[in-house]
Amino acid sequence: MSPADPPGLDLSRLRAHLDEQAPGLVEGALTAEVVEGGRSNLTYIVGDGTSRWVVRRPPLGHVLPTAHDMSREHKVITALRPTKVPVPETITLCQDTDVIGAPFYVMEFVAGTPYRSADELAALGPERTKAIAGSLIDTLGDLHEIDPASVGLADFGHPEGFLERQLRRWKKQLDSSRSRDIEGIDGLHERLASALPASGAPAIVHGDYRLDNVLVDGEDRITAVLDWEMSTLGDPLTDLALMVAYAERGRINLDIVSNVSAAPGYPGTDEVIARYAERSGRDLSALDWYVGFAFFKLAVILEGIYYRFTHGQTVGAGFEQIGDAVGPLVALGNETLKDG
Repeated sequence: MSPADPPGLDLSRLRAHLDEQAPGLVEGALTAEVVEGGRSNLTYIVGDGTSRWVVRRPPLGHVLPTAHDMSREHKVITALRPTKVPVPETITLCQDTDVIGAPFYVMEFVAGTPYRSADELAALGPERTKAIAGSLIDTLGDLHEIDPASVGLADFGHPEGFLERQLRRWKKQLDSSRSRDIEGIDGLHERLASALPASGAPAIVHGDYRLDNVLVDGEDRITAVLDWEMSTLGDPLTDLALMVAYAERGRINLDIVSNVSAAPGYPGTDEVIARYAERSGRDLSALDWYVGFAFFKLAVILEGIYYRFTHGQTVGAGFEQIGDAVGPLVALGNETLKDG
């Protein structure tokens, strides 16, 4: 690799691959920058001085291909391209690890802003903020309306038993990160396990749907939904509930999580739910369970980060306080289920 190459991306090998797979696409010498954010997979913006593209690959040092499956991301984005859900156009998928050292795919660069804070939205004013949030909700409804089989995604997941598997997975994750007593978390899990709702019609689930995982243009339209690494077929209400939980987390002082719902003009939880219900036509009578589960998941995720931080396995700004948010998230989950 050249000293000018970013970590994990050999630009000369990438250029040779693109010249072979998409002749004439690249005109000049390639440059690249790493995009901050994202759950774990690495994102680069690559350009030749005239055009730009996006490259996605697994994290550095990655050794378990099934955990960061580039082909799954590529497949769902490619499948959704003809639908109402805005996604980038995919260009090539490479599963030959000899090219850059890991599987990767290339897609078009889409202009837009990923709004991450209430301050960013406040600068736009309440009317624009409301319009952006409305587009976010409507796009989620559009995603869940798609018949997976109609876009070639009938085999993209196993919706049967989805909620049971999800709850089991996150309990296992919690158990692997236990280093202290967390008041109420076992009770929250027991409440969730004893009241599993019956899922409605399965849909394509994004898995981490929120405002900073989409791009918004200057006319407040969503230009692309990004970060599909957790997508599958399953119960779509898990997407809606996670949006609600992220919004309700505004009651907790947690700087490392997006607080866009605190911006003037952002719709309240009841309005978000009502708009989604109207758009999707789905039965939301059991939504409290899903929101309680979303709080459980967030608590487990943060406890895992706290565990790794206290064991010297990760570093980052704000991680020293992250453990303080776990208890309040658990309390919100129990409160949601008691009130439901």
